[in-house]
Amino acid sequence: MRRVLISATCAVALTTALAFPASAAPRRPEHEGVASEYVVLYREGVPLDEAHAAVKAAGGRIVHENEDVGVATVRSKNPEFTTDAMGHIALEGVAHNRIIGEAPQVPKKTAAATRAAPAKNTKNTKNAATVERTTGAQGTVTVAGKPSKDTEPLADLQWDMKQIHATNEGSYKTEPGDRRVLVGVLDTGVDGDHPDIKPNFNKKLSRNFTQDVPKDADGKELDGPCEFKSCVDPVDWDDNDHGTHVASTIASPRNGLGMSGVAPNVSLVNIRVGQDSGQFYLQPTVDGLTYAAKSGIDVVNMSYYLDPWLFNCADNPADKPADQLEQRTIVKATQRALDFAHDRGVTLISAAGNELIDYTKTNVDETSPDFPSVPGEKPYKRTVPASCASMPTEGDHVIPVSATGPSTRKSYYSSFGNGFIAVAAPGGDKVDAPDGKPDDRRGIWAAYPERLAKERGELNSDGSPKVPNIIRSCAEDECAYYQSIQGTSMASPHAVGVAALIVSKYGRKDRHNGGLTLNPRIVEGVLRATATTKPCPSPNTVEYVWYRLTDGKWVKNTSQQTCEGSKGRNGFFGNGIVDALNAVQN
Repeated sequence: MRRVLISATCAVALTTALAFPASAAPRRPEHEGVASEYVVLYREGVPLDEAHAAVKAAGGRIVHENEDVGVATVRSKNPEFTTDAMGHIALEGVAHNRIIGEAPQVPKKTAAATRAAPAKNTKNTKNAATVERTTGAQGTVTVAGKPSKDTEPLADLQWDMKQIHATNEGSYKTEPGDRRVLVGVLDTGVDGDHPDIKPNFNKKLSRNFTQDVPKDADGKELDGPCEFKSCVDPVDWDDNDHGTHVASTIASPRNGLGMSGVAPNVSLVNIRVGQDSGQFYLQPTVDGLTYAAKSGIDVVNMSYYLDPWLFNCADNPADKPADQLEQRTIVKATQRALDFAHDRGVTLISAAGNELIDYTKTNVDETSPDFPSVPGEKPYKRTVPASCASMPTEGDHVIPVSATGPSTRKSYYSSFGNGFIAVAAPGGDKVDAPDGKPDDRRGIWAAYPERLAKERGELNSDGSPKVPNIIRSCAEDECAYYQSIQGTSMASPHAVGVAALIVSKYGRKDRHNGGLTLNPRIVEGVLRATATTKPCPSPNTVEYVWYRLTDGKWVKNTSQQTCEGSKGRNGFFGNGIVDALNAVQN
């Protein structure tokens, strides 16, 4: 679960191998020095003016506030701000935040001009859709020629859609989705100009709750130089590629170009809460969830974990008191936002993680904190019991999704746990084969921003892909790019697409926001009940084997994972693999 989530880290690796006292403390003057930034959680029920006074008394200045759930971003030069703030009864938690960098001194139009123009079809195949063949170390991916009637050119690569019956003969025929259903993509952004996203992209409702962070506390590049004024990207922009891939899987339209998503007729709303780097911070996530709740969003996809802690522990003895407080704050603040959204009709679906571990057991975390809030801060080894929570996937009201490969086995990288996993969905497994050697055809193919392909040097001079995990599809005078990656980040949007179909089929008129709405409890009930049950493998302890290309040599990797539970509910598949047709045909 690379914060981008879950899939970005795994995807990159696999292509090559392939998220105090309650009494008042004395008031201290603000110390001179470099300002630090914090996220402060107000105590529930406390009047805003009392919370504001407490922040000020601790030497803080509110720069952003979410009144719906009582969370504020605060700047302070007081080096004892955390201690002082927690001395006030009005405040319940404090977490370090990350300072935002300055925007470059370039006109906004200069950055906007870097948008890539739609690729032109250099083969002059007007009225015929074509797809280049790409040959690489992993073999040849070939899809060429004119597709059959009503079939997207890349449909043959979409084993994932066939697995959940999201096809012309399946759910597309019965219920392709309703444009009034709004799906929020909480991610790194969405390329709203991608030809296979634009028809379903709702730019008017889309929002960006983040600012690019050029460098971390150690001066190491994080998001890189800002491209736009105030380091804020447009709402139809994705510098990472993760959010675009997710959005495409949910709702790429059937338009004779590339491929279609699970729910090809629903509307996509970019609710950006993730950085270019794939980091996901607390304040943007809280803001994104409350915005979704107040804007009539029906379903949201959350393929990430909240940084900097993979697991948030209330009182882990390995953590310093300030870090314990930070982790408690992350859990409490996120849960408030999840409750707020769920109570207002938002179905919450999240990726389960890519750590190859059972979340219901004691594990070892060596990755947290995953970036420094102060200079010199490094990850360290700590034992984390099952009581520690990875947020948002382990939050209340959230539907965690594990990943499957083409054979329907649980993907080797997918985290799991009996009582944790709700359902499974295709997430890709490039080594899901007897020989364990990677093949991009076993990943999940979805939209990829052309601008990023150019910036990363992945295209030839004529625009054709020169790497095996990218493919180009052209129709008439327009071309688009798609990439194969894998991760539970890719599984979650398949479940989100099915949930959107459920709202399309059974939803009622939303009297407050317009469009359709359906109680999240009903959506989850249908999603679980119509999933294709899949028992634990026999024997239930599986030794996964895969090979990773390291220094030019294939290196064998293994992992033993144990599935617990019954056929109808177990740690690998939850209630089963989601099924788009089953969900809407009754």
